[in-house]
Amino acid sequence: MARTEQRLPLGGLLALATAGFLTMLTETVPAGLLPQIGRGLNVSEAQAGQLLTVYAAGAVLAAIPLTAMTRGLPRRPVLIATVTAVALVNVVTAVSSSYALTMTARGLGGMATGVQWAMIAGYAMRLVDEPLKGRALAVSMAGVPTALALGVPLGTYAGDLLGYRYTFAAIGVLALGVALWILATVQPFPGEPASTRIPLRQVFLLPGLAAILVTALLFEVGHMNLYTYVAPYLHRAALGDWVGPVLLAFGVAAMAGLFAAGAFIDKNLRAVVVGTLALFTLCMALFALLGTYPWPVIVVMFGWGLALGLAPTMFQAASAKAAGQAADVAQAMIVTVLNAGMSLGSVTGGVALNLEGVKSLPWVSLVVFAAALVIAAAARRHAFPAPSARASAQSTPEPELQQ
Repeated sequence: MARTEQRLPLGGLLALATAGFLTMLTETVPAGLLPQIGRGLNVSEAQAGQLLTVYAAGAVLAAIPLTAMTRGLPRRPVLIATVTAVALVNVVTAVSSSYALTMTARGLGGMATGVQWAMIAGYAMRLVDEPLKGRALAVSMAGVPTALALGVPLGTYAGDLLGYRYTFAAIGVLALGVALWILATVQPFPGEPASTRIPLRQVFLLPGLAAILVTALLFEVGHMNLYTYVAPYLHRAALGDWVGPVLLAFGVAAMAGLFAAGAFIDKNLRAVVVGTLALFTLCMALFALLGTYPWPVIVVMFGWGLALGLAPTMFQAASAKAAGQAADVAQAMIVTVLNAGMSLGSVTGGVALNLEGVKSLPWVSLVVFAAALVIAAAARRHAFPAPSARASAQSTPEPELQQ
């Protein structure tokens, strides 16, 4: 039955956003609580830091295979299962005194997270008609920058005040509540029928998808190359005492970028992609040239944050459009390349920092973002087509993976 109202189902979309918020919080909040976690588990801070590594590794390793395995199952129960798994991970972390048990739970939680990240974007876009898909996607993903900008500092503060176990217990209880919220408000959808299911290897070969994945990987590498070492970079600009406030402002700008994505992606996805990558490239050029001047750096940080808020949503929207009925698998691929890009970007930045110092970081990111911009600008037929070009591209498909 065709929908008769062009209205966002905010209850369901906010439930998805809250699930994403709590999942991102689960993944990242240990970074602010490593001393307490180390004492609680009788391990060093370096060992406690591996709780983040194993969680991310679980997401990278499981996103594609588990999404492919579950694509035939009814979608809402799978989504609820991932949120429940995140809740249980936090409960285990709250009560466990065993490092091995906590690590195991975090690894399994990361696997559930990989599936959840693959599902949220596609689910949100299935809830609405074509003219609202970008806005629905932006609302459903609002939890991620909110967690990074506000959730982690608040979670760290709560952990310092009450103890880290209370922080994780609270996240776990809230996640169980969100699972019930999704059950009550999110429309169920059937799984993908076996007769129409595109084999996993053929999903990657869909026109345009390879270019989207490569561009997304380069974006994450360019971003994390500098962001991982943003504190020493800000020290170079005489902002060492203002790292926290500057990063908070960066997070707020990212949230603004996310909502800007919702406003413009439905109108012209190609313009958003090319414009965002151009903004990243410009910011890195300004960082490279003006990196020792405090106020220019602060201003450019706002631009960088705005671009960051736009980027994940635009890649998710592009991959979903390119993949069609295989959107969940395409989202799993996006999750995988973004997580891989995070690791590769951090390693790249570390190498550049050791060889040439902090001044080299924006130059490296500039080259990477420029390469992503060139690919996106060239991929005008399938990956990032203009609104008027998509229909003609779909009517005359060609195996042109670079575009």
